[in-house]
Amino acid sequence: MKKQLHYFLTAVLFFTRIPCPKWVDHSSEALQKSNRYFSLIGILVGSIAALVYYLSCFIFSTDIALIISMISSIWITGAFHEDGFADVCDGFGGGWTKEKILTIMKDSRLGTFGVIGLIGILSLKFLALQHLVIHHNIPLILIAAHAISRFTATLLLYTHEYVRDTATSKIKPATKQMDKKSLVSSFIFGIIPLLFFKDVLLFLVLPPLFITYAYCGYFFKKWIGGQTGDCAGALQQVSEIIFYLSLITIWKLF
Repeated sequence: MKKQLHYFLTAVLFFTRIPCPKWVDHSSEALQKSNRYFSLIGILVGSIAALVYYLSCFIFSTDIALIISMISSIWITGAFHEDGFADVCDGFGGGWTKEKILTIMKDSRLGTFGVIGLIGILSLKFLALQHLVIHHNIPLILIAAHAISRFTATLLLYTHEYVRDTATSKIKPATKQMDKKSLVSSFIFGIIPLLFFKDVLLFLVLPPLFITYAYCGYFFKKWIGGQTGDCAGALQQVSEIIFYLSLITIWKLF
């Protein structure tokens, strides 16, 4: 149990700004084992965003509360996934060879494609959530979105080879030797929030999410031969959007 707590706190330390005990570190073994808790981190981040939204609604309009909630999730993760999405936009937008794409993605500077991508995806996220407010389930929607979107990213890490061969990489130790038990654990944590909707139709979000994972996996494989941590971050962001859009479609049709 103590080891599992260590692995979970390692994931918390790696993916969020939440303070952890000093004995928690980024050791290679702990990072390898922490991948089973990626979706649980999504539940944690989503819960914080949901709480911020709920409290903000007592003072502000729902639109302002949504923006404050979005900012809180970005702050609590250090824009970890947003940064990956921007790097992917820059890399695949400005590079035409594997080497060039990887070089651009590794550059810490933000380019035109990255700026446009962030503006687009954050705007779409806000508008989608604004539309979903009418269903009065925003807190639960936020928790579910953050959890299941992180599972799709975990699935990419499990099925696609890591293409950067560098000892300085942060994400490689976390994805190396990921076993099926860890993948199943991540799936369970990712799917649990959907059960609280008490509506079997909500599971119709899974096919669009799988299609998103499959297409992104194919795209990354085609251009760079696998995935990087930035690719996983980008998939998380896109999957979160697909989740919201899928909910809008389901509730509109049914």
